[in-house]
Amino acid sequence: MTIRSLLIALPCLFFGWIAILLVVAVSTDDAPAYVVLFPPKGFVAALPETASILSLSDYSITVSANETGFARALYNRGALVVLPAGLPGCLPVPNSL
Repeated sequence: MTIRSLLIALPCLFFGWIAILLVVAVSTDDAPAYVVLFPPKGFVAALPETASILSLSDYSITVSANETGFARALYNRGALVVLPAGLPGCLPVPNSL
């Protein structure tokens, strides 16, 4: 593989991975929490009362709630990018570390 093909393949892989995460966040309620990237001003005040803020920074907010369609609710309140957080992934969780 040449450097040129790597320069094309790596961004495609990254954006494909982000696209899959965006679809998973909106289409399922399996994630225990969601990361909102680049939240707009006043976003925290617009969160539903059932939402719990797990982490807060200038560039992201990690929130959790036990309601159906929570990722869509975040988009409806002004979020630009909502990614699932806390999913175990494809591999099983090891019993011991």
